[in-house]
Amino acid sequence: MKPESTTTITHPRTLLVGIHAPYNHTKDIQSYYDEFINLVLSNGLEYDATFFTKIRTVDPAYFLTKGKVEELKEICDRDNIEEVIISEPISAQQERNLSELLHLRVFDRTQLILEIFEKGAQSAEGKTQVELALFEHRKSRLAGRGIHMSQQSGRIGTRGPGETQKEKDLQHIEHRMIKLRRDLEQLERTRETQRKRRLETKIPQISLVGYTNAGKSTILNLLTKSDVLAENRLFATLDTTTRALIIDGKKKGLISDTVGFIQQLPHHLIEAFKSTLTELKYAHLLLQVVDISDPNWPAHIQVVLEVLKELDIDKPMFYVFNKADRLGEGELVGYKIARYEPQVLVSALSKEGIAPLVEFLREWTPEED
Repeated sequence: MKPESTTTITHPRTLLVGIHAPYNHTKDIQSYYDEFINLVLSNGLEYDATFFTKIRTVDPAYFLTKGKVEELKEICDRDNIEEVIISEPISAQQERNLSELLHLRVFDRTQLILEIFEKGAQSAEGKTQVELALFEHRKSRLAGRGIHMSQQSGRIGTRGPGETQKEKDLQHIEHRMIKLRRDLEQLERTRETQRKRRLETKIPQISLVGYTNAGKSTILNLLTKSDVLAENRLFATLDTTTRALIIDGKKKGLISDTVGFIQQLPHHLIEAFKSTLTELKYAHLLLQVVDISDPNWPAHIQVVLEVLKELDIDKPMFYVFNKADRLGEGELVGYKIARYEPQVLVSALSKEGIAPLVEFLREWTPEED
């Protein structure tokens, strides 16, 4: 009997380039780099090497300064790198220039996050929103790369067919985007009908918001005895989930989970998800869940507040500082959480751990309109 043949699937030799850019005021840059690596892993990708660097200015042509580009080229040549993934969002021109100079494929933070959303969306609305955002991004990249859209060959870790007929591709993108927008409009009409029914019932609406992987889904599950997917992974949950909140046998209202935010969330995604995030405008209370164990938690709060401002959402906010179990008493003293009021400190490892939040919700009543 002939031995069975085995096929080994290998990935392109990949270099992760973490950049501390001048606009990034993160206090703990290592935590930011760790988040970047987690984004890569959340996308199911493998990598062979990392290069972390700081730049004082952003070069309009290559993003990286001349000296850093030369250093990057030396690393790529030495380690036979085939593709580079950059921690920052870069322009289409910068991406093309780097790719041509390095003679390999270059992908940025935007592409990385879009692909995670593409893989994670489950509902019809979520899939439509993400596909629209992806086409918006690919359209901006098409001019210099000639990506064949029907095969989606611009994805990280794949090999594209090379230059194709850009006019046909652009036409394909435009037609597809028109259909996607129409589909979203129809889904939004359905959502609006459901929203009106809820509002007519006068049931209080509560929404969980926060940075990705802060523990929103876990808290929703504990509060409502649900089984919403809750993984220790960036953007594990993309689709909005609403459950009844019952305390002491009485229905306090409806509580919804929302997509997590992240630094430099692609604008295409914010635009595409606006119809979903509009739900926040009808909430009587926003529970912002914060991972207190992350050194960059103040920056995470700011990211959430900035996105809410962009969406023109101004609602009563209650801060839920989660993952307190990961810190000792001495560490908690140094955290300046007093400026964020009202607030509670919880650990979503158990029902007992979120008791302070349950107590708040037990006494909470919506503000009069």
